Amino acid sequence: MKKLFAFLVAAGVSLGAAAAPETFVIDGSHTFPRFEYSHFGYSNQVSRFDKTSGKIVLDRAAKSGSVDVVIDTTSVNTGFPVFNSHLQAEDFFDTKKYPTITFKSNKLNFDGDKLASVDGNLTIKGVTKPVRLDVTSFQCMTHPMLKKDACGANAVTKIKRSEFNAGKYAPYVGDEVTLTIPVEAVKE
Repeated sequence: MKKLFAFLVAAGVSLGAAAAPETFVIDGSHTFPRFEYSHFGYSNQVSRFDKTSGKIVLDRAAKSGSVDVVIDTTSVNTGFPVFNSHLQAEDFFDTKKYPTITFKSNKLNFDGDKLASVDGNLTIKGVTKPVRLDVTSFQCMTHPMLKKDACGANAVTKIKRSEFNAGKYAPYVGDEVTLTIPVEAVKE
């Protein structure tokens, strides 16, 4: 009987310790994806998107989950309203026809307990390509102000804009674009 009791207690502790997937909602006030490209070789220009939404599901014990990010292309912000309109035109983001950029993961890759990269599909202007987002920082903890669990990361990838039907003026304006997504998300 003692052995059965010990087994049940151990099983109960093991089951209680098993983590379940947690869902985090992207905090749009702290998630501003950026893109950087060479401007005629003079300088690297950096612009951002001001509206991002989505969810992250994370099972840290199983080292799995999913990432679903939606970027509002009409929120492109270069710091110059005339240029914002230029980028929203058909030659670039074509925001009337394609109001969002999406990233949907198909695999999270861990190095020990840290998220190292996320493989998935990036869709820009109706064109979907596989990309790997390399995670340069990752942290989950209780948010000091919200008193809720939260996770944050910085993820980066390089793409060729011409592969997404947005290659006007290439190669003078760089075809290679560095896409950086600093993300913060709060547990539902």
